[in-house]
Amino acid sequence: MFISKNEFKQAFKCRLETKFGKTINEATINDVYKTLGQLVREHVSKNWIDTTHYYQENKEKQVYYFSMEFLMGRLMQTNIDNAGLTNIIKESLEELGFNLDEVFEQEHDAGLGNGGLGRLAACFLDSLASLNLPGHGCGIRYKYGLFEQKIINGYQAELPDYWLQEDYVWEVRRPDRSMEVKFGGYVEMKEVDHKLEFIQKNYDTVLAVPYDVPVVGYQNPTVNTLRLWSAESTKNDFNFFTSNRSDYYHFLDYKRSIEDISGFLYPDDSTYDGKILRLKQQYFLVSAGMQSILKQFKGKYTENIFDIPEKIAIHINDTHPVLIIPELMRILLDEEGLSWEEAWDITQRTISFTNHTTLSEALEKWPLEMVKQLLPRIYMIIEEINERYCRELWNQYPYEWDRISKMAIIGNNEIRMAHLAIVASYSVNGVAKIHTEILKKKEMKDFYHLYPHKFNNKTNGITHRRWLLNINPELASLITETIGSRWIAHPKELTSLIKYAKDLGFQERVAQVKRNNKEKLAKIIKEKNNISINVDSIFDVQVKRLHAYKRQLLNIFHVIHLYHVLCENPNLDVTPRTFIFGGKAAPGYHFAKKIIKLINSVATVVNNDTRVQDKLKVVFIENYSVSMAEKIMPAADVSEQISTASKEASGTGNMKFMMNGAITLGTLDGANIEINDFVGKDNIFIFGLKADEVLQLYTQNSYKARDIYNNDYRVKNVLDELMSHKLPGGESEFRDIYYSILTNNDEYFVLKDFDSYAEAHELIDQTYRDQQKWLSMSITNIAHSGKFSSDRTIQEYATDIWGIRPRLL
Repeated sequence: MFISKNEFKQAFKCRLETKFGKTINEATINDVYKTLGQLVREHVSKNWIDTTHYYQENKEKQVYYFSMEFLMGRLMQTNIDNAGLTNIIKESLEELGFNLDEVFEQEHDAGLGNGGLGRLAACFLDSLASLNLPGHGCGIRYKYGLFEQKIINGYQAELPDYWLQEDYVWEVRRPDRSMEVKFGGYVEMKEVDHKLEFIQKNYDTVLAVPYDVPVVGYQNPTVNTLRLWSAESTKNDFNFFTSNRSDYYHFLDYKRSIEDISGFLYPDDSTYDGKILRLKQQYFLVSAGMQSILKQFKGKYTENIFDIPEKIAIHINDTHPVLIIPELMRILLDEEGLSWEEAWDITQRTISFTNHTTLSEALEKWPLEMVKQLLPRIYMIIEEINERYCRELWNQYPYEWDRISKMAIIGNNEIRMAHLAIVASYSVNGVAKIHTEILKKKEMKDFYHLYPHKFNNKTNGITHRRWLLNINPELASLITETIGSRWIAHPKELTSLIKYAKDLGFQERVAQVKRNNKEKLAKIIKEKNNISINVDSIFDVQVKRLHAYKRQLLNIFHVIHLYHVLCENPNLDVTPRTFIFGGKAAPGYHFAKKIIKLINSVATVVNNDTRVQDKLKVVFIENYSVSMAEKIMPAADVSEQISTASKEASGTGNMKFMMNGAITLGTLDGANIEINDFVGKDNIFIFGLKADEVLQLYTQNSYKARDIYNNDYRVKNVLDELMSHKLPGGESEFRDIYYSILTNNDEYFVLKDFDSYAEAHELIDQTYRDQQKWLSMSITNIAHSGKFSSDRTIQEYATDIWGIRPRLL
């Protein structure tokens, strides 16, 4: 569509006039964004259609990646870059009087995810398309995102994130491809021709309407699809016109209850109604998605239902979409008329599963009675799966009642979703080497012994095109100038930078890029937080979801300690530090919200104490998001990856910081271990307990936090500060944190790792003074970051698990 600037400008002016009734001189920057979005989407539509036709005509096996989260971020820059339109559009808009970077800022982050799980899914979609692989995303079109975070008097406040308030320029509504999803009612069984039939009756129906978003491959013709489902009423509104006001209000309640299913991400499940809504969401996604996939399969591929495993791969991203297993069984049994054995064989050869956690509370379980009432046929199928599976266990482990009970899918009046996923999948993977080993040796040890062939590792990755090429253009240009551009398509070639790690000229240019990025972030912090920060200070960054195991608490405890040191000796020769925090706490997670308040209280005290001058600053950036991460990561010097060893499955923030030249300060947890293996111990700051030591302390129950409190004056001073009147809020404000450490014995070993953490920070201080050494470490990290590209991860999934092949061009 856009071969030249003249063609683009003509199309742009025409669309602006016809869509908005405005001339170029009258257009706002938001008008420009909407017009440009429509033009770019239409530009990629031909390839989108051609890609779909190619898969169908060549009967290619396709993977469908089911996830409750797709944290896509802004798509304008990615789509323009991937479509190869950047230069034409940038220059054309400049000639028309607009700045492309300002246009990018008009886009609201899509509210389709929360953290690493959703961002991983987004990176995977990018890599699938960029590698010309047939793979699509399946998710929910949430009307509201998780929430918009505001910090008021240091406290987190949650406001609605109505990201769909304006039209989403990338989506295409497909009402002709809607599906009906059934809830409630009862199941009637009858025998027909010596075979039982199951018919669900008296159920409520929800209409699932798909909205498709193009996923554009990097400068290739492949455009895959992210299909997002929206819940709507199936009843005709006109049927509810009545003189009875109660009927009218009943309809409004009904309509609202339906729309709530795709209303917002992760409804609060601390109440029964909240749990029901979460369960509805999960079944809504998998039922609509599975019906749609099979309808397309039968219409475009073949009528032979037994070919499903050869043509379709269904991947479950964590336990949220596990109900797709009984849903596929339901369709094969009740609608296709297959026997149980036939349906089970197809299901087991079609479904693969990624586990993302070692935290027991994150392994989903659903109350038996809730599933039975809301999804009666699904409940029956799960019950039958469990019955047959337990017979298998009995044959394998006769009379071992405890083992069978522990491994069963149903137990203690709950359905264990991770167990169901493992039993019904042909592949179960962890997301970092240590995570997979913990699954095999501890969390899922019994399942590994039963199904060793199913377990494998696929270390997470990030798309280097967004997290380096897009967000750090100065660094990307320098890399291309130095080693050529092949790294963009082949990220492992970043290792060619190693030979420049000690090159003084190259180091100087890398240092200038970092300083420019720090100045940009400092300006944003001044605008958002009204805090002036020292650009020559170390930017020490921890931005991620607030959770006790991620140990933002260890970080802020150490900041308090540094503050105490500087108050005692303001003239102490230390390298200036700026500690930057960001992240959201779940609305019902009281402890995490207290940590946010503590960080902000410490920031208030530290930033207003003239004794510390510019040697120490603390910043909490509110409403952390993908677009904010894109501004923070290029400016970071130190990447805080300090989770309790054995608790973080992988992490992907560690990879993004590394790719932008930040040096990891971390425990040997998740992918930190593999980063350490690649860059070497001289190019990373490792501290703290190892995973086996943590697990041993849990097993032996030998740890006593109070002993450390009594014997380490630094720790005692920090904790006593929480109970003093020195921090805003007084002694009652942080009582819960104080008692979680001393009375509840410090579940995540914050005090145990404090000394080692403080030593690592002292080493950072000394190392940063030697800028040649620091820059050598930084360049070495960038050089090895290509090994953590999601292109590598997806290629492993495609080859080892899904059995899909790239499109022939």
